[in-house]
Amino acid sequence: MNKKESFDVYAGAYDSWFFDNLNLLNSEAKLVAHFLKDAGDIFSVGCGSGLFESILRKENNIEINYGIEPSDGMANIARKRGMTVEVVTAEEADFGTEKYDTILFNGTPSYINDLQAVVNKAYTALRPGGKVVMIDVPKESSYATMYNLAKAVGTWDHPLLEGVHPRDPYPIEFVKVANWRTTAEKIEMLEKGGFGDFQFAQTLTKHPLYSNNVAEEPIEGYDCGDYVAICALKK
Repeated sequence: MNKKESFDVYAGAYDSWFFDNLNLLNSEAKLVAHFLKDAGDIFSVGCGSGLFESILRKENNIEINYGIEPSDGMANIARKRGMTVEVVTAEEADFGTEKYDTILFNGTPSYINDLQAVVNKAYTALRPGGKVVMIDVPKESSYATMYNLAKAVGTWDHPLLEGVHPRDPYPIEFVKVANWRTTAEKIEMLEKGGFGDFQFAQTLTKHPLYSNNVAEEPIEGYDCGDYVAICALKK
């Protein structure tokens, strides 16, 4: 099953998992909001079900009305939440030229095959002084290490993962089709794409087994968080 098929079939499971892990969801939503204050026209690359965009609208008065999403099932849910969504992959999409002030990648870099090409398109699509906000689970984090182990063995139900993963782990169908990258790899791609003036923030600083115990406020840096935001400006 490829990425599109996985998210089409399990679109409902995506939201359900987050609603079952509300503290984790709130931690991540706070991180997404961190670099989106006064962000102007925002374009969401891989908006999924529009869950985060809906939370940002209700909780932070941040409007994200446009996005792309390769999964029909996810896009349909996002449309019901008020977004205008084109069903297309990031690699195939036409982002336009100097069209947006901010381009958001929330949890999507690990599902984009040619991330460098998409970063290059994002640069072109941003207006002068615009910014990209790239947020994901870094490969060096404890979450990604755990995910990659589950991916290697093909299941959460394995002795090596017993007592390690949260009570309600991320659906294995989504884990199997992901390709996590290190923070250093993403910084290098953004630099090659022409971006600079980097800022970083992070959340989920506790072991995955305990990360849903309490909602965290984002902190600066990228050295201890399992969800990391990179904000970079168009030079």
